[in-house]
Amino acid sequence: MSFPKTIAIIMDGNGRWAKAKGLPRTAGHKQGADTIRTVALHANKIGVEKLILYAFSTENWKRPEEEVSYLCKLPGIFFNRFIKDLMINNIRVTFVGELERFPAETQKVILKAVNQTKENTGLELCIAINYGSRREILLAVQKYTQDVLEQKRANDLTEEEFAQYLMVPEEIDLLIRTSGELRISNYLLWQIAYSELIFTPIAWPDFDEKALDDCIREFASRDRRFGGLTS
Repeated sequence: MSFPKTIAIIMDGNGRWAKAKGLPRTAGHKQGADTIRTVALHANKIGVEKLILYAFSTENWKRPEEEVSYLCKLPGIFFNRFIKDLMINNIRVTFVGELERFPAETQKVILKAVNQTKENTGLELCIAINYGSRREILLAVQKYTQDVLEQKRANDLTEEEFAQYLMVPEEIDLLIRTSGELRISNYLLWQIAYSELIFTPIAWPDFDEKALDDCIREFASRDRRFGGLTS
């Protein structure tokens, strides 16, 4: 059975989940943080190698100031509550994105979690924060161009080499978006060239172990040809 080693998730629906329950949007984000723990622990248990979660996009700065302020505090809330669980379960935390735009305390909390878990060898839990794929590709092109200008390399880049200039060099096996929206939203555009895409109506705060297992079963049922033919 085919199994996805690398899974990316667009965690959508926190606000709508909260609104449906008559709660403020921040309550949805808080519940969504609990879901990160649930999904990460289960992904680690079943053998996923890397889980990349879209926590904060470069476009999220456009949201109301109160919500942005809460989102900036959320990493501290999450890691203070769950860092012991991550350590016990051998989960390593990494991040992608331009962290420097966040408040110093937010940066400190994330970098502390990265440092605390760096020796762990289980699931890599990668948080995409202040991340946008077009920005990622643009920065990669700038880095490559600078290398050519400085004669560090020839102008003979391959696709495999270009991937190493990206924040996320791996190709993604499975991309999941929760809450029913049918968009990619500037997420891992290079890396999902041959990903299987699953759009589930389940809002992120309600996404659980069974929901992840269902997505993986759907992934396993598909015939992945990568542009070729199967016999």
